[in-house]
Amino acid sequence: MRSYNVELGYDMYRLDSILSRVVKPARYVGGEWNSIRKVWDSTEIKVVITYPDLYEIGMSNLGLAIIYDLLNRQEDVLAERVFVPWIDLEAELRSQGIPLFSLESRRPIKEFDILGLSLGYELTYSNALNLLDLAGMPVLAADRGEDLPLVIAGGSCALNPEPMSDFIDLFVVGEGEEAVPELIDVYRSWKRDGSGSKRDLLQESAKIRGIYVPSFYSVDYNTDGTVNSITPTIEEARHVVERRIVEQLPPLLTSPILPYLQVVHDRAAVEIQRGCYQGCRFCQAGIIYRPVRERSQPEVINAVDELIHNCGYDEVSLLSLSSSDYPEIADLVGKLSQKYSGQNLILSMPSLRLDTFSVELADSFGDGRKSGFTFAPEAGSERLRRVINKNISDEEIMKTIETAWERGWKSIKLYFMVGLTTETDSDVADIVKLVRRVRSIGSGKINIRVNVSTFIPKPHTPFQWVAQASAEELAAKQQILTAGLRKAGVQLSWQSPEVSLLEGAFSRGDRNMARVIHQAWRHGCRFDAWSENFSFDKWRKAFNECEIDPQFYTARERSFDDKMPWAHIDTGISHEFLKREYECAVMEKETPNCGTGGCNLCGLQENQAVCKDRFKTTVT
Repeated sequence: MRSYNVELGYDMYRLDSILSRVVKPARYVGGEWNSIRKVWDSTEIKVVITYPDLYEIGMSNLGLAIIYDLLNRQEDVLAERVFVPWIDLEAELRSQGIPLFSLESRRPIKEFDILGLSLGYELTYSNALNLLDLAGMPVLAADRGEDLPLVIAGGSCALNPEPMSDFIDLFVVGEGEEAVPELIDVYRSWKRDGSGSKRDLLQESAKIRGIYVPSFYSVDYNTDGTVNSITPTIEEARHVVERRIVEQLPPLLTSPILPYLQVVHDRAAVEIQRGCYQGCRFCQAGIIYRPVRERSQPEVINAVDELIHNCGYDEVSLLSLSSSDYPEIADLVGKLSQKYSGQNLILSMPSLRLDTFSVELADSFGDGRKSGFTFAPEAGSERLRRVINKNISDEEIMKTIETAWERGWKSIKLYFMVGLTTETDSDVADIVKLVRRVRSIGSGKINIRVNVSTFIPKPHTPFQWVAQASAEELAAKQQILTAGLRKAGVQLSWQSPEVSLLEGAFSRGDRNMARVIHQAWRHGCRFDAWSENFSFDKWRKAFNECEIDPQFYTARERSFDDKMPWAHIDTGISHEFLKREYECAVMEKETPNCGTGGCNLCGLQENQAVCKDRFKTTVT
């Protein structure tokens, strides 16, 4: 029977018939177990949130799930989801004139009060624009009127918000568990007052710590195209926007939505700690998620119990940037293994250190699986590992993998980077030597997969000043690897140099990059992280039309005195610490793990109680 929804303004039967013609229609139907649908008319504030990619990717994003739960816990707020439709559904929606809709209620996105985007990867930027356009909304913030949703964004990419500044009304910088409710409070008051403009709302929002409203800042450039100054244009806007940090982690999410189809991380997830002690100099996450905050063992165990009861999962991932560093992790794993003995529960930890303890820990999970092990040496030579502060010797690597082989793991995946600062051809050749040594374990019967990514210098890291390797340099490095490993019996894969160039330009880009993103989207760019849909020719055309050279952002060395496009964003980590770490890298000098070697005076200890308490005996 045909159903016409007067409120929605389009034929629901026609929409259902469209879904029957696309691949994986389950991406778009909603109604999953644990999803929440509130009564539209009786709920005051309507929010729709997204990770701008396919359903399978977005539904694996823990941060999005946390915000969804947090918002829906407020009685007068409803939160629904939307993801970017694949090419087939996009074509159908455009041809039929149907605006993009939410999963829970199938309401058009432009009928919501707030649209929230989680920006966790630079190559989703064109997807974000496409989502706005499919929703029937102007992609440029300046063109959106008073009656359209407030567009906000958060996630790790908000730590350099400038490339997306033309499209977003405001950014939440840092962790959202406290900042988002504060923002909702401001929105609630503004909406109930009823007399204010969107500008009034943005001005009030700008007073919240961690909120960045790009339209309230003026960027001045030097004649050579570098940034001269970033200046607030209204009193409410802060000169420096501080990253929000929650000192006490909120309760764990134990009733997540169960997807209808297999997603990237199709398992229960328990965040056992946030932050990382290791201090790898290339790692942006190690900076922007400081300080380390751990959950108690009882909290973790209770969360596992509730997740299994509420969702029926048989695999639970204990999440952390470095799970091996969780206090008494072996005891925690032992208790969980004993508690669920005989129930076929699979425990996994995706971020283990490269040492024999990690192998022994994985071996204690008790599920009997020996499918594969993943290690990340990152660099082929000990010298270069000292540069990036990942201090592990070749012999320690070999001992770890030999232990894994002896305990039954027959498949090993190794992650390396090329293009690291100070890297030479000899360092790249050392990847080949190390892989060949690993391949010899077990008389050559071990299965080896090698994934080689390009080093992208990220904002707010000790390497934010260095040049990124060019496509020509990367091609030469890849030739060394392919020639050395062609007959070694290993599977070798690497990142496209063109993708690396784009990611690097976005990572350290300024506001001018927004023009390129806009133009590339107009040429049809979307799903740039998907190799089958990535078109560098379209991006090259967009750069040329905007008269911008991407290598201005990637290949150029910066000085310590340069004004960075993200200089107005404060992570809490001091410029002096980042500079000192860069100098230690050049000298190949180790910086000890701050969890065991004392405070390294990164800057957080001055303001964060969690650091003061942990390191009160070492900070001077």
